[in-house]
Amino acid sequence: MTILVTGATGTIGRQVVEQLVRRGADVRALVRDPAKANFPAGVAVAKGDLLDVDSLRVAFSGVSTLFLLNAVVPDEFTQALTALNLAREAGIERFVYLSVIHSDRYVNVPHFAGKFGVERMIEQMSVKATILRPAYFMNNELMIKDAVTGYGVYPMPIGSKGLAMIDARDIGEIAAIELIRRETSATALPLERINLVGPDTITGAKAAAIWSDVLGRPIVYGGDDAAAFEKNLRQFMPGWMAFDMRVMSERFVTEGMIPEAGDVKRLTDILGRSLRSYRDFVAEITTSA
Repeated sequence: MTILVTGATGTIGRQVVEQLVRRGADVRALVRDPAKANFPAGVAVAKGDLLDVDSLRVAFSGVSTLFLLNAVVPDEFTQALTALNLAREAGIERFVYLSVIHSDRYVNVPHFAGKFGVERMIEQMSVKATILRPAYFMNNELMIKDAVTGYGVYPMPIGSKGLAMIDARDIGEIAAIELIRRETSATALPLERINLVGPDTITGAKAAAIWSDVLGRPIVYGGDDAAAFEKNLRQFMPGWMAFDMRVMSERFVTEGMIPEAGDVKRLTDILGRSLRSYRDFVAEITTSA
């Protein structure tokens, strides 16, 4: 019985693969370029693409459980629906899908709306899946570390409502636990949604305060200007993606990413330990440079 991981070379996918290997699972990783795989010993590599129907049919052969992760790309929705339909065609009955928290509320954010569309397919076609809904990744802070340390400004316009940021390592471990739970169940388990959140809800001001404390010097919050954020992003990413991120940040400001009652306890029980904190993450990335 084999668990196939898509997006296996990315931030989350690689964590999922490593956690599955640690738990003795039979893992197959779908990658575009096997030369870049560099997985632990024992991981089988399938070369393919989520829009390449023939390669997916080969990759899905003999698979019992699928971890579906789609990158933020213009055709993300098509990729996900194609993969799910082909997986069902291949007889796969057990799934874990990586969506996003508040996908049903951030309806004007393209990559959120796409993921919610996939959730609707899963639900309406009675796909037996765990839908993981992570909040903002702490690991995104790696992209702004130089700006914070170099200019003394926390530049992400995340507002005053707060984001329940989660460490990618916790996401990967929870996903692996869910995959194995579904893989080893005597029958395919019913649909379930799990919000993936961190232990603290971080506002812009709180993020700046934590960076200040960790670095030992003042860091200020750059404010809620989503238009300026989009302009900065366009320097190193396509315009469509920068706009997607802008609209997302506007929803951060108006709504935040707030856990539901019991989310943190549920995840702590799944992991058997505390969730990693934002403060510890910032300390880790600033001392490892």
